[in-house]
Amino acid sequence: MNDVLRVGNCSGFYGDRLTAMREMLEGGPLDVLTGDYLAELTMLILGKDTMKDPSAGYARTHLRQLEDCLGLALEKGVRIVSNAGGLNPAGLAAKVREVAAAQGLDVAVAHIEGDDLRAQAADLGLGASALTVNAYLGGFGIAAALRDGAQVVVTGRTADASLVVGPAAAHFGWTPDDHDALAGAVVAGHVLECGTQATGGNFSGFRDLMRAGMDPQRPLGFPLAEISADGSSVITKHPGTGGAVTVDTVTAQLVYEIQSTRYLNPDVTTRLDTVELTQEAPDRVRIHGVRGEAPPEQLKVCVNELGGWRNAMEFVLTGLDVEAKAEWLRAQLTPSLTAATVHWSEVRTPLPNADTEESASVLLRCTVQDPEPGPVGKGFTGPVVETALASYPGFTLTSPPPAPTPYGVYRPVYVDRSLVEHTVVHADGRREPIAEPSVFSVADHAAGLRPSPYPAPADTLNRRAPLGTFVHARSGDKGGDANIGLWVAHDGSPLREARITWLAKFMSPRRVRELIPEAADLDVEVHLLPRLGAVNVVIHGLLGQGVAASTRFDPQAKALGEWLRSRVVHIQEGLL
Repeated sequence: MNDVLRVGNCSGFYGDRLTAMREMLEGGPLDVLTGDYLAELTMLILGKDTMKDPSAGYARTHLRQLEDCLGLALEKGVRIVSNAGGLNPAGLAAKVREVAAAQGLDVAVAHIEGDDLRAQAADLGLGASALTVNAYLGGFGIAAALRDGAQVVVTGRTADASLVVGPAAAHFGWTPDDHDALAGAVVAGHVLECGTQATGGNFSGFRDLMRAGMDPQRPLGFPLAEISADGSSVITKHPGTGGAVTVDTVTAQLVYEIQSTRYLNPDVTTRLDTVELTQEAPDRVRIHGVRGEAPPEQLKVCVNELGGWRNAMEFVLTGLDVEAKAEWLRAQLTPSLTAATVHWSEVRTPLPNADTEESASVLLRCTVQDPEPGPVGKGFTGPVVETALASYPGFTLTSPPPAPTPYGVYRPVYVDRSLVEHTVVHADGRREPIAEPSVFSVADHAAGLRPSPYPAPADTLNRRAPLGTFVHARSGDKGGDANIGLWVAHDGSPLREARITWLAKFMSPRRVRELIPEAADLDVEVHLLPRLGAVNVVIHGLLGQGVAASTRFDPQAKALGEWLRSRVVHIQEGLL
């Protein structure tokens, strides 16, 4: 057995860089190449695909990658594991076999079933009209397939990090009781799952990477993990690829879209407050010290339902009196709009005496939703167009009237594991049920421990400065909740430990509501991750019924952390 298992990633979402699979296979040695194609929104998209074609429901881009690279993967002995099967893993597995046969390749293709609970939705009380109902499976089905000789494994809604847990468990012979090792692999998998977000993508410290020599025109390399038998790992990338792997870029992904200090994966409960990161060398960050506990007794289920129809139009307001122009437009259109929900965005005064027309303009967006398409189709766009010559001066739209589109509503539910038949269909057609763990932990969302106290700076005077002066952020969505991970930059400052103490004391639910007024009436949690110098903020309900139904300007909360970093706060002068 090799001492290290090299697991790479070639996709962080459905629509990621098509050439990534070839780049990873040609860039250096690998044992396993994973691809994450699924998200709550993706499941909705695939569900809509199956409404048009029941044989669809999988990520077609993954098949295109395999058409290009399957022979190369076999030649290099790299096994492919992905959740691209979506709602139809059996269908994708069959297509992979067709691709292999057309190229004269003999490939062992296995797939995982059991996550799709649509047939049981009514019995489970989840609603007979649900479009998708998928339980998050763990990695031991993948492990069984690989142990049986599979070269390509296709899954449905396997938990993202379990795409890495499965190959590691197969390689090292881990059992469901090896909680610490499994937890380490979960952390490695969580870092890899979003592709280039671990190598500098969407990173608030991008200017530091540029100053360190990162070429902004060079595509970021995809990450890989060198996993050891105890579950520890080194996150790196192939030599010569773009981007960088630093403690900060790894932290950025590690705190992305998490909840409490206990990360509930189907395979293990991972104690995020035990994770330690060490920069071993350029582009090499070691993850160690991770502790795990028994997994949760229930499995999370992603439910998507069709919520109705939506549409939106944007109006350009230019120059003087933009608030009054917006008020007049709303007064004109409101009596004619019959949609169940009508949402108008806020407007802000543009720059005074602007030297370009664009900087003298602001946008006003009207979003409508209704159970039927009529009120958000011509019933919406008709009155808007008819007002074009009869409203505020400078009336113009950013686009022609669009057609209404269906939107979905996401909700998470939890079911007992006994209701989910986690099954491997091996390359020869044999079906193998995967046994569930025998020991479980209570799902607890307790906050992490506070950092050890540090000496307070002698100078306690405060100065107003942006929170992002020395704090990084990464934010995203978990259904209707928004997550913001904040951590103190590893910038070599001797003040870092004192800054961590300040951040831990400064961030509280009350403070979050002050800095993000839209959260004033919402439930806010703040969890401390002292070993990472981080706090994790969860704002429940900020995104309503999920990205597909949200009327927010930033429906996935991807930029929420950057807004928070820009807020001016009082910081002890001795920390600046």
